[in-house]
Amino acid sequence: MNLSEIINQLGENRSEYFNAVAPPIIKTSNFCFATVDQMRENIHKEFEVPFYTRGVNPTVTILRTKLAALEQTEDALITSSGCAAISASVFSALSAGDHAICVKNCYSWTNTLLNTLLKRFDVEVTMVDGTDVNNFRDALRPNTKLIYLESPTSFMMELQNIEAVAQLAKQHGITTILDNSYSTPLYQKPATLGIDIVVHSASKYLGGHSDLIAGVICSSKERIRTIFETEFLTFGGIITPDNAWLMLRGLRTLPLRLKHISESTAQIVQYLEHHPKVDKVLWPFAKDFPQLTLAKKQMKNAGGLYSFTLKTDQIPKVDAFCNALKYFLLACSWGGYESLVFPASVLYDSFNNNKVLPYNLIRMYVGLEEPEVLIADIEKALEEV
Repeated sequence: MNLSEIINQLGENRSEYFNAVAPPIIKTSNFCFATVDQMRENIHKEFEVPFYTRGVNPTVTILRTKLAALEQTEDALITSSGCAAISASVFSALSAGDHAICVKNCYSWTNTLLNTLLKRFDVEVTMVDGTDVNNFRDALRPNTKLIYLESPTSFMMELQNIEAVAQLAKQHGITTILDNSYSTPLYQKPATLGIDIVVHSASKYLGGHSDLIAGVICSSKERIRTIFETEFLTFGGIITPDNAWLMLRGLRTLPLRLKHISESTAQIVQYLEHHPKVDKVLWPFAKDFPQLTLAKKQMKNAGGLYSFTLKTDQIPKVDAFCNALKYFLLACSWGGYESLVFPASVLYDSFNNNKVLPYNLIRMYVGLEEPEVLIADIEKALEEV
């Protein structure tokens, strides 16, 4: 099945809704039944049929079908946020007394879940440098039940050898989860490399317009059903039909958006690599990126998120650079039209001295503006350094 067929046709039975080109928003909480016998039968089939929108909704089902096909998994669930997808997946893999391994520099709320919340349930977590597969091997314990990956990580752009870690986990019967938000299914397919559960913050590229919050869980039919019947229904972190429809609309243009964004980012990264006020640039497909060979092996391309360090020892200079930008908005997240900037200096103040990220590290997201405009914006702002 080709990409166009998945995005534009798969799951869309237009004859069922008046041959409308765009799928309908089935905006209902309840679904009714003609007889008690019919209701009695379907109450036990909440995974298969619409009963209550907390479980199955037709608009959401179309989206599930497409995302599972894009990730080349058997099924998918759509959640109310990336955090909801991560939490449901992690809880599905762990019980009290278990041990988990996670990459350092992962998404901050993943870190909070693993190292703060799960401590209440007697779950131990080892954080490792994921750039060396031996670090995962060294961290294994008899009670290790989960290895959590994020490749690339969203600030330091660190990759893990996905296939090697997945093989290691399978040898020991350990579940693997990978956050694929950076690459999307178009640029990286972790399930084909052996990962058990793939999660996304769909607020990023999959939504693509900075107007929704959502998450995705992709896995086998068996795992998805288990998560659906336990964490998904119990925690209730579901997406609304309205937001599912917005994601369906966003998917229509995902290939075009990613292509433009990646090409623009390559130009901007090349500019920064030669600028005297820039120390180093972190982007998986940059010519001097330390894991470039691995990136090209397991990623089709790199998107619009990159980081770089300024040659300065003064936080006010970093702040001045960011404040001088006109087209890069100061904001978190990524994936929409707008280019964004997130300096690590935000995490430094009189109450907090961040020890994880360098103060002169700046993360940028390249949106859909013309690359020449963005380069000119950066060039002018660098005069402040």
